[in-house]
Amino acid sequence: MALNYTSGTTSSPKGVVHCHRGLFIITVSSLIDWSIPNQTVFLWTLPMFHANGWSYSWGMAAVGGTNICLRKVDLPIIYSLIKQHGVTHICGAPVVLNMLSSVPSTKPLDRPVKILTSGASPPAAVLLRTESLGFVVSHSYGLTETAGFVVSCAWKSQWNTLADTERARLKARQGVRTIGLADMDVVHPETGMSVKHDGQSQGEIVFRGGSIMLGYLKDQEGSSLCMRDNDWFYTGDIGVVHSDGYLEIKDRSKDVIISGGENLSSAEVESVLYMNPAINEVALVAQRDKFWGRGPVLL
Repeated sequence: MALNYTSGTTSSPKGVVHCHRGLFIITVSSLIDWSIPNQTVFLWTLPMFHANGWSYSWGMAAVGGTNICLRKVDLPIIYSLIKQHGVTHICGAPVVLNMLSSVPSTKPLDRPVKILTSGASPPAAVLLRTESLGFVVSHSYGLTETAGFVVSCAWKSQWNTLADTERARLKARQGVRTIGLADMDVVHPETGMSVKHDGQSQGEIVFRGGSIMLGYLKDQEGSSLCMRDNDWFYTGDIGVVHSDGYLEIKDRSKDVIISGGENLSSAEVESVLYMNPAINEVALVAQRDKFWGRGPVLL
């Protein structure tokens, strides 16, 4: 039904093949997980070519929703359209959340707007700022190969009594599997065994379910490298599982910086730096180092 291109875990563009059945599963699952009502007013800050708009390209039609489209992500236009059309739902990567909440003069919304974020792990500080403006943030995780988000940070009512910073920290975790996913696990890269659910033992995140791609177009070798062990999809993402069963991404395997034999998580360092109010946006990358081999550098 659809062919979506992604760099995946190797930075080499690959055509991800999805069938009708898989896209139907992810669409229904995404509507249910985010509790999408009929006649939703959906603002497209998310490009529709990103995993078919995380399945909401079809999902909005299924619930009779109204699509509000943008030519580019422009903050004044976004806030104007939210007010003009009574927008109820928005999807966007963490960078969009950062943009929405980084202008000091921005006034809180007249009424709450639900926003779903996915992609890179959103820093807790960005989540906190975004919700202070009246956005109700939900956090999810998926890849082009899964046709959309298959993990969701299911919110527990008892967390509402926690301090703001603690709520933001919990919401920064990716969460538990959605109904469209059969299995989720974090496994040791060498043994393939599940890691301990202690929030510290790291491994590769793997999925199995109906919305997983059929494979990469005309790339049997690439497909076999990530689809193995009885249809498990190996994501290339590094994560941990907490004692309550919630998944948290630590980094992509290709982004882990190995310096002097130590593994440095770029995402984890960035999350700490975002807690400084003087920092608006930051990225940690590797550079050659004569002594350590590789070392981190901030952009």
